[in-house]
Parts: sequence; C-alpha cells; structure tokens
Amino acid sequence: MTDRDESSTGDIAASQPDSAPEKASYAAAGVDIDAGDRAVALFAPHARRTTRPEVMGGIGGFAGLFALKNTYREPVLASSTDGVGTKIAIAQALDKHDTVGRDLVAMVVDDLVVCGAEPLFLQDYIAVGRVIPETVAELVSGIADGCVEAGCALLGGETAEHPGLMAPDEYDLSATGVGVVEADSILSPERVRPGDVVIAMGSSGLHSNGYSLARKVLLDWGHMDLRGHVEEFGRTLGEELLEPTRIYARDCLALIAETDVRTFAHVTGGGLAENLARVIPEGLVAELDRSTWTPSQVFGLIAQRGRVERAEMERTFNMGVGMVAIVAPEDTDRALAVLTARHLDSWVLGSIKKTANSDSTVRAELVGEHPRF
Repeated sequence: MTDRDESSTGDIAASQPDSAPEKASYAAAGVDIDAGDRAVALFAPHARRTTRPEVMGGIGGFAGLFALKNTYREPVLASSTDGVGTKIAIAQALDKHDTVGRDLVAMVVDDLVVCGAEPLFLQDYIAVGRVIPETVAELVSGIADGCVEAGCALLGGETAEHPGLMAPDEYDLSATGVGVVEADSILSPERVRPGDVVIAMGSSGLHSNGYSLARKVLLDWGHMDLRGHVEEFGRTLGEELLEPTRIYARDCLALIAETDVRTFAHVTGGGLAENLARVIPEGLVAELDRSTWTPSQVFGLIAQRGRVERAEMERTFNMGVGMVAIVAPEDTDRALAVLTARHLDSWVLGSIKKTANSDSTVRAELVGEHPRF
C-alpha cells in the first residue's frame, strides 16, 4: 500500500510576501507534514481491514502491489475513475465525514461491474486545504467500509494539502478502481436481444448525483435546516441527504454467476433513461414503466419545493433506481430471487423491444405514471 505525501501544489498559489520571514518553513507555508504523519497513523488500521490475499506489501511503499491470480484464462483489466461531487458540501456543513467515502467507492466499483468486472482494488485521492488528521481518518474509514462491502482492497492513495487553493476545512475526493473480467465474459450492448427483461434495483436515495440542484432547491431557496427533523423522512434532512450510495458490485456479480445477464447500467448523472440508453444497441429500445415503482419521498420533496418538471427530475436524479440489469427472459424469476435473497429491493421495470423507426436515436424511454408521486 502506498503512503500519503503532502503536495506542494499550494505553494504555487500562495501570494509572495514583500520579504521572507527570518526562518521560512513548509509549515509556515501552510503544509503540516507532522499532521500528515498523524493522519496516516489514524487511517492505517482502516486501510488494512480491506486487504485481499493478492495484496503485497503494506503502507509506506511508493506503489501498491497486487498479484493478479493465475487462474484467469484471458484476463482483461477494467478501470474507472470518479468522485462524489457536491454531496461533499453536505458532509462539510454537518462536520460528518464518515459516509462520503462509501459514496466514492460506490461510484467507482459500480461502474466497473457494469462490464462484468470484479473490483480488485481502489486508490483514493484526498485533496484538503489543511490536514486535520481526525477528518482524514473519518474519510478513509468510510472508503474502507465501502471497499469491504465491495470486496476490493484499498491499495493506496494520496492526501494532498493545498493551502492557498482550498479553505482550511475544505476537501475533495476522487478514486480510481481496477477490476478484472475474462475476455469472453465481458458484458456489452451486443448481448442485448429483443424480449430481454429489464430489472431495476432500488436506490438508497439520491446516491451521489444531483446535489447541486437539491442544495439549490432545499437549502438556498427553501431555507431548510440540515439539522431539522423532516417528518416524511423520520430523520433530519442532513441524515437523508448523507444516506450513502448503495453498492451493487457483489449483487451484480451474484447475478452473473447464477443467471444469463446481458449487461448492466449504473444509474448516475443523466438519470435512468440516459444511462440505460448507453447499453442498448441500435435498432432496439428499452421500454420502462413508471407505474412499477414509487420514488422515495426525497425526490417528491425536491420536485415540489423547486417546482422541478418531471423531465428535469428524471435526467438529474436516479428517481429510486440505482442499477439496472438486462437479463434473458427465461431468467427473470431467478434473477429476482437472487436479489431478494440478498435483501435488495428489485422488480421488473420493462423490456427490450425492436424500434418501429430504424432511424430512431431513442434507446430508452419511460412510459406511464408513478403512483402517488
């Protein structure tokens, strides 16, 4: 596992004084190496609990080492990079930093599994205005929680201190994950056939997309208090907005093992129809029925308070569907049984059909109305 080095990026943006102090130091410039060392000591146990048998070495190296098993016939590596977006602003406002790491892992590993890849390891990047060891440790604890849930190792990372570029209490997160899939098992749009069934997997809430609109509507315009109790949620607004993104990686791998999965679609920015359209081949369309589910109340609150039109809601938020599987029709019941056994809310969302217009660019469309939304 790699170590954490303090970045000197902040020095570039720092204003130049008329005259240097008598004894200049890195700490005086805003980079606290000792705080970075304390942060490493605090988060190291969290990183260690994510290990896999293939991980070689430990904290302190310049690169993370991962021995790929020789049991693969023709392994293909898959990689994905992502972040958490402005959901981080909610965590910072509430001074609660132990959940957004799980969001980070979810955004990365659930992109990997779409092609059928098993997530192997993840490397994170945490940029901070000032290293506060306890905050960094909370962030890494959440990342470790997500890695454990996804079954991947936290192989290393970087904590970069950026004084002058970021406020002292600000931070941002990103990560890159690597997975592996057999060459002849890669899931792709080419596998999708007319008559295939679209199965929805329920989301845990907003996940990690649409927070700029949610914050504008609920906080800036609606003046709602993040610490205020919301009766419809049964908890505070902040708790609802910080609900971690559901991680589907192992659920999807279980489906692959037991059913004929054509492909998956991870529902993130762009919403359900746009993300599903990415895995539908030319000449086919996924017809999805809104009447098969009711979006959770947080989506209704945003739509009502902001007078947000349905089309805008559906292209901004997941609307209650975080992952979609396209399966062979004869495996529909089996797929639902597998997901139910894994305690995941799932249902038949629609089906794949031939398009009447061969020139149509529409690959996925929603029909019907949501009940009680």
